[in-house]
Amino acid sequence: MARPVTLFTGQWADLPSEDIARKTKEFGYDGIELACWGDHFEVDKALADPNYCAQKRELLDRYDLQCHAISAHLVGQAVCDHVDQRHKQIVPGYVWGDGDPAGVSKRAIEEMKNTARAAQKFGVSIVNGFTGSSIWHLIYDFPPIPGNMIDDGFKLFAERWNPILDVFGECGVKFALEVHPTEIAFDIHTAQRALEAIDHREEFGFNFDPSHLHWQGVDSVEFIRAFPDRIFHVHVKDAIVTLNGRSGINASHLKFGDHRRGWDFRSPGRGTVNFEEIIRALNDIGYNGPLSVEWEDSGMDREFGAAEASAFVRKMDFAPSNRAFDAAFEE
Repeated sequence: MARPVTLFTGQWADLPSEDIARKTKEFGYDGIELACWGDHFEVDKALADPNYCAQKRELLDRYDLQCHAISAHLVGQAVCDHVDQRHKQIVPGYVWGDGDPAGVSKRAIEEMKNTARAAQKFGVSIVNGFTGSSIWHLIYDFPPIPGNMIDDGFKLFAERWNPILDVFGECGVKFALEVHPTEIAFDIHTAQRALEAIDHREEFGFNFDPSHLHWQGVDSVEFIRAFPDRIFHVHVKDAIVTLNGRSGINASHLKFGDHRRGWDFRSPGRGTVNFEEIIRALNDIGYNGPLSVEWEDSGMDREFGAAEASAFVRKMDFAPSNRAFDAAFEE
């Protein structure tokens, strides 16, 4: 049975939910992964309005769209980050409040708890998102970083996320961290350390997105094989490394889409992520969940790209074999 092909709406939040639902179907997708921003899935309304979740389901049903996950990347970022003016543009006004960093993080924690409750009410069992990180700025070991500073970052992650994950557990919902630079986990080693920090609790796993691993030089297949029971959801997103002797992998403070960058995102199938081996690895671990396109390509029209990506994912996906190819020769 083919995995459902869905579209993540995070990059489409400028459109009303009715419009993106219609377009998602027109682009050829089976379902939609709703972002918890714009009006796509509003956590406060889901909990306050007894009709909100039913009405949202009715909207998706009109377009024959499945929904397996909602995504709360933006608020999650404020849980462990050192909050500053950047966060004002990504969190809801009621989470930002007066902008006091401690207050923003505290309200972000409560919003993530409420996101688990809203997901349960809506009938989905996965919330994708970010955790933020208090130690991302320590990525380069100069001035020399005492080991206890990194330890403290993982301790803070556990201190702030364990109470959130308690609510996820009560609701029967799992949190899937998108392993990503600026998060507590951004590669295999830090993902393992994040799991250790929270004692491998079952509510916490990963939204596998190869694009963020690829440009760092991390083997996406090795990530899948390292965490076979923790891949809760999958993003299909492509990237390309464009180092030319002038740029660096840290992107030179250049915005996405600038040709001078050392790497950038590409529409699925137009970068250099090896999706063939990723599908084989997902088959090996028995992953049968959605393949959700997170479409980002600064050099391409997004509607053209989203439709092309839907077809690409269907073409590159395949089921594992249920027999050995040489079984006919066995006695």
